[in-house]
Amino acid sequence: MFYPPRGYKPLERQVRLGSGEERFESAAKALMTWGVQRGSGIQITEVDEGTGIQYEGIEYNPDGSPRGMREPRVSQDVFADGGSPFIRNGMSAVLRVQVGPFHFSAPVRVVAVVDEPNRRGFAYGTLKGHPESGEELFLVEFREDGTVWFVLRALSRPSNALFWIASPLLGAMQRRFTARYLRSLLPARAG
Repeated sequence: MFYPPRGYKPLERQVRLGSGEERFESAAKALMTWGVQRGSGIQITEVDEGTGIQYEGIEYNPDGSPRGMREPRVSQDVFADGGSPFIRNGMSAVLRVQVGPFHFSAPVRVVAVVDEPNRRGFAYGTLKGHPESGEELFLVEFREDGTVWFVLRALSRPSNALFWIASPLLGAMQRRFTARYLRSLLPARAG
């Protein structure tokens, strides 16, 4: 496999959110309750809690031959202070996006959750009906120097012929929402 896969455009952006453990925890809570999307003006609808099971991949023998599937991890239910459930593996939602007079539905499914001492986040893949085909990773990092960063990575391409024709507009929309995403967790916005 090649990176990026043929026809997909990669994107990686990051922004410093501040410093300290309190800032990290605050940003991670906002991120894990759809704060990036909501803070960007996107409505989160039709949420399905999913299974909580995360794909772990194939286990290999020392000689490189496949042994079988790794045992999947199941994420625990976690809630923010206000009772909002944290994003978990297998969760799906429809993101409702408005651009001028146009409204778009963008169905997604969470394909991975990152829950490490210094990194929290999730990745989702697009589902049928989304204007784009691809995946996005949203990650908050607490780095060794004490700074807190929001990292966004994506791979995408238009999902069908209509969106290929409209790809200049789709690219402009992606740039606009990327800028909004990067501002969404800043202290003045996320609290």
